[in-house]
Amino acid sequence: MAEMEVADKGGKKGPGVKKSKKLSTRVDLTPMVDLGFLLITFFMMTTTLNKPKTMEINMPYKDDEEVIEDETKIKESTALTILLSKKHRVYYYEGMATDPENTPEVHVTTFKPEKGIRDVIIDKKNKVEDLKRRGALNEKDKTTILIKPDTNSTYDDLVSMLDEMAINDIRVYAIVDITDVDREFISETENANPGN
Repeated sequence: MAEMEVADKGGKKGPGVKKSKKLSTRVDLTPMVDLGFLLITFFMMTTTLNKPKTMEINMPYKDDEEVIEDETKIKESTALTILLSKKHRVYYYEGMATDPENTPEVHVTTFKPEKGIRDVIIDKKNKVEDLKRRGALNEKDKTTILIKPDTNSTYDDLVSMLDEMAINDIRVYAIVDITDVDREFISETENANPGN
């Protein structure tokens, strides 16, 4: 606990003057530290940890399945398909290429600031807005982009593409598996444009 140490450094200095003895105090904090650790241990052992909480989501119920299918269908006129390939190349075509009779015109670009994929997305948004003004599309229809990364594309390209979605305020987009038809489109475009 606390101790008092007496230092005896001599007696008088000078004639008839008594000097008082100086006392120094030293407080031993070891019991206080022991008490602190005991309290920490006590509270750790008696506290209950928070249990993970789940939130329930109530989804709207619809009887008619056809109504749901119509709402989730993507219109060809609002869709833009983007194919990510090797060497940071970006292939794109309008629509979804669901009709085997009509082969879409596939173009190639990059992530360059000028004449890159951003300009293509802006152009597609403008086309969809123009179709809405003319009454060919509903007000609910939005520009829809399908992103299809190939196996030889990089993760960096996918992140750059998602950044383009945020920059251009594209609210409806999906990352979809690339199909063999899309791979054929890429190889045909590469063969047609060997210099790119």
